[in-house]
Amino acid sequence: MTVAVEHVRCVYARRRADPLVALDGVSLAVDDGELVVVVGPSGSGKTTLLRAVAGLEPLASGRVRIGGRDVTGEPPASRRVAMVFQEYALLPHLSVFENVAFGLRARGVPADEVARAVNDAAQLLDIAGLVDRRPAELSGGQRQRVALARAMVRHPAVFLLDEPLSSLDTELRLRARAETRALQRRLGVATVYVTHDQHEAMALADRVVVLRDGRVEQEGAPADLYAEPANAFVARFLAALPMNLVPAAQVGQRGEHVVGVRPERIRLAPRDGRLTGRVIAVEPAGDDAVVHVLVGALRLLVKTSWAGRPATDDGVALTWEDADEHRFASFDGPRLT
Repeated sequence: MTVAVEHVRCVYARRRADPLVALDGVSLAVDDGELVVVVGPSGSGKTTLLRAVAGLEPLASGRVRIGGRDVTGEPPASRRVAMVFQEYALLPHLSVFENVAFGLRARGVPADEVARAVNDAAQLLDIAGLVDRRPAELSGGQRQRVALARAMVRHPAVFLLDEPLSSLDTELRLRARAETRALQRRLGVATVYVTHDQHEAMALADRVVVLRDGRVEQEGAPADLYAEPANAFVARFLAALPMNLVPAAQVGQRGEHVVGVRPERIRLAPRDGRLTGRVIAVEPAGDDAVVHVLVGALRLLVKTSWAGRPATDDGVALTWEDADEHRFASFDGPRLT
């Protein structure tokens, strides 16, 4: 089923006179089978958006449609959504089987149907051998799969995933990310996935939505957002390394705009370059190095090979191709070219 969030506004009343606007006119459409990742800094409204779709958050205005039906005033139980939280909320005194079956039993589903649904989900998620264990006996990745199984057995129209991998270590997180994407493709269910991790957003999404201060800054395919960020905020936020931003005059251009260049597009020149500076730090990044260069008052990043890295305190020249430049109206302004 499709999901449509239409001009949704969520406001939290506070003791002070000014209310906190968590979502400010947010619109979002998710097609059947599509995985949309919502990304943004802390406090941008990501979890509030999920809760609004699930019916856990009252709307000051706007509406939510699921499968074309307006569910704005309906309770969570009637929306056919399944939500997986950052903390998996497994009941510690119950086995894996009982955790996955809990919601079905609460709805009065016959025991044979419960057993069949739980076993099917356990087979699909490769936890069939764990159904008699309790959560404390499971690894983080196994607990994550149990939480997904508990959501799956409800046959939801929509999956809502709120940073489900954030508590996993790096290696397990990479594996769980691939498993989550493969599972979502097999199930073909409209999915909204919230994360603050830009790598995760770019790796998982059919479409990325960038939130800031309760508003959508940009949405689109991951490659499109990387190639043509709508503004300087998206350019710096949605990348492994933030884009470098330099006043136009500092690189010999006329105008009041700001020039943006990604660290991986800058080359360390032997002599003359567009900019010169001093190396203040060098960080290893596998076969590469991230070089921090002080250019006047600006701190710029350059990604280069580890073998060709400069030393701290070296003077360096920086250069890049014209085609690698982005132009913005200001350090926080919209894209110009």
